[in-house]
Amino acid sequence: MRDFGGIVERSPARIVRPASPEEVAAAVRDAAAQGLEAVPRGTGHSTFGQSLTTGVSLDLRGLAGVHEVGERHASAGAGTTWREVLAATLPLGLTPPVLTDHLDMTVGGTISAGGIGGTSHVHGTQADNVLALDVATGGRVLTCSPTERPELFDAVRGGLGRHGIITRATLGLVQAPERVLSCTIPCRDATDLLRVQSETRADYISGRVKPSDGGWRFEAKAVLYGDDGEPPPGTTETESLAYLDFADRMRPDVAELVALGEWARPHPWAMVFLPAHRARAVIESTLAEMTTAGLGLSGVILVKTLRTGTVLFSVLRTASPGCASVAEMLAANHRLLARAKSAGGTRYAVDSTG
Repeated sequence: MRDFGGIVERSPARIVRPASPEEVAAAVRDAAAQGLEAVPRGTGHSTFGQSLTTGVSLDLRGLAGVHEVGERHASAGAGTTWREVLAATLPLGLTPPVLTDHLDMTVGGTISAGGIGGTSHVHGTQADNVLALDVATGGRVLTCSPTERPELFDAVRGGLGRHGIITRATLGLVQAPERVLSCTIPCRDATDLLRVQSETRADYISGRVKPSDGGWRFEAKAVLYGDDGEPPPGTTETESLAYLDFADRMRPDVAELVALGEWARPHPWAMVFLPAHRARAVIESTLAEMTTAGLGLSGVILVKTLRTGTVLFSVLRTASPGCASVAEMLAANHRLLARAKSAGGTRYAVDSTG
């Protein structure tokens, strides 16, 4: 069995497809009795085997479904994708405050990892916007929240399933805009890109580094909810989009990558959190040693300043034919991680640095 990363392979002793939280708890209890670990799996979008096991693999897609949508909340099974959540909430004019760029990941999966999106500079992570969770732990299902079993609530959000398996989540919702204005802001270098992200007032903001002749090109994307706002300074291009089209903007790109075979290639991804005052140096040092062959034909470099002032630097490599090997890309990832740690940073636990 493989995950999206395509680097690690593991064969589970058994695959269980529970249809209820109680069946998840029973499977965890049975696995423990046999001395096996039980690892939850949604759409398997991890990059270094985090959703794989030689024990019991729990396929949680059987827990998909949005059970309730209220005025400011929705209740969804852990195996529900964010696309399915949005399909249930958007007709009511509501949306989760933070969405991942790729909607075909599961609620339980991204909350277990943290879940970062372009609005995280305003709203934090997806895990920060959870109101309550049902968790299979110790052979039973427990409800937890900031006021009920808060230690369990804090442990499972970002816990990668190590402290209990999320079976259902109550998600906070906010009013969804009908349309957005997407603004492109070219930047001179990494310093300018970080400055633009920290100074620009926008509902969604992110940065991207792209290969160009003789080096790298830097670009910020600032998105304003509503299409009648004033574009930020430095904007050279704007596009008005329906909110759903913006939220689902990766769908045509994914379809193209699937057709080209790139989606199925190994993805040695490195994602590190950096102190804002040291991010520029780490980014520049990393880019200085990189080539397009080290990134891959469909690789992407993202820079995202978060609500805390921390910067998420993501080098999302693809081991395309004719480019660097998986081993070479993993070695480069470890150099990036060492550089990040020296700067006081750390890894995002869903990457491929092991």
